[in-house]
Amino acid sequence: MKDKILSFLKHVSEKAKPILHKGASHGTHHAKVAAAGLAGLYWNLSPQNRYRVRLAAFAFAILSLGIVVGRVTNVNRTVKIEASDKALKVEKTGVLELKLPGVQLNPEIYVFQTAEKVQVPVNIKVPGRLAFNAEKSKVLSARAPGRVERIYAFDGAQVEIGSPIVELYSPEFLSAQQEYLLSSKTAKVLEASKTMSDLLGDARITQQAAANRMRNLGAGDGDIKSIESTGKTSNNLIMRSPLKGVVVRRNVEPGSAVNSGDVIATLADPKQLWFLGNVFEQDFRLIKQGQKMVLHLEAYPEKEFVAYANYISPTVDPQTRALLIRADVENTDDLLRPDMFASGSLTTGTADAVVVPQSAIVRVRENRYAIVRVGPETFRRVPVKGYDLNSKSFAITEGVEQGWQVLSEGAVLLNDRFAKQED
Repeated sequence: MKDKILSFLKHVSEKAKPILHKGASHGTHHAKVAAAGLAGLYWNLSPQNRYRVRLAAFAFAILSLGIVVGRVTNVNRTVKIEASDKALKVEKTGVLELKLPGVQLNPEIYVFQTAEKVQVPVNIKVPGRLAFNAEKSKVLSARAPGRVERIYAFDGAQVEIGSPIVELYSPEFLSAQQEYLLSSKTAKVLEASKTMSDLLGDARITQQAAANRMRNLGAGDGDIKSIESTGKTSNNLIMRSPLKGVVVRRNVEPGSAVNSGDVIATLADPKQLWFLGNVFEQDFRLIKQGQKMVLHLEAYPEKEFVAYANYISPTVDPQTRALLIRADVENTDDLLRPDMFASGSLTTGTADAVVVPQSAIVRVRENRYAIVRVGPETFRRVPVKGYDLNSKSFAITEGVEQGWQVLSEGAVLLNDRFAKQED
């Protein structure tokens, strides 16, 4: 059977040889014709197009060569993938424990400190704003109808006690001056006549009443003495500052008419301010007058301003559900301005806490964590509770015990390892 198959295949191959030879000759002829045709098309092209064809052919040759070399030099290198032996342990309390065998943390980047509990102040946050001290502010108002003739101090002007603010023409003030001048002259005449002592007393009373009337209209003692010494009345009333400070707001313009009681200007002492804060219901029981308050402002993040609570509102604001607390603030350096927002820390007592730098606290959403070292290659991320002592320190009241090794610098970097293992 085997011999018959071999004999049949030999017979078929002998018959196919002439046919294959003829086909090869015919294919070669067609290839030559095609090559000649392509050569003709090439030389019929313009020199610029022939240059482009050569570039395309060269690029195709390079690509083909790269494919061939890649197929020939196929290197199947064995890549050793080591299984990670870094283990993360998650406890029900939310504590994460990470082991880093063989990993040495750079001591210049990762700094640990021993936890020590100390007495720290217990503070509550009191948001609020600054305002002028109303006890050190004055509203200058017209005490009689008149017309504004001149303005001496405009908005923001520094004034001293007795500095002129505005000048008013007031018929009532002019009448009071004339009455005072007449009673003064009458008193002088009666003083010369010793037989009219009763009339002299009445003249003195009239003179004093006229002087008081001028004071009520805004005239000072200097103005009254000037009228008495010169014997002449003044056409206008000069209204003066009752305090040392600044003109906060001016309400009149030159030439405007004013009535009795109209506000002319508001004056205040910029060095005496109030902090008006809001204390919420859960903290009502912790506050009382005289407590120390430390204010922080975004304008001066490195500075602290000390104030003391001097007033606690007897009622709760029905809209904010907060209790108003007020504190005196000394603005000796002129850094503060009314209506600036401030955040107050009100000291309500003391507590035992571990004080760490802000860099030791890892903040994830509303949670806070600290990283402690429990072994040479073992670290734990523990949830903590506490509050900011200031912009640089954080007081941990729960979560860290005395003597623990707390990561004070580099906590964010090491927390990335926890996050990668957790994923």
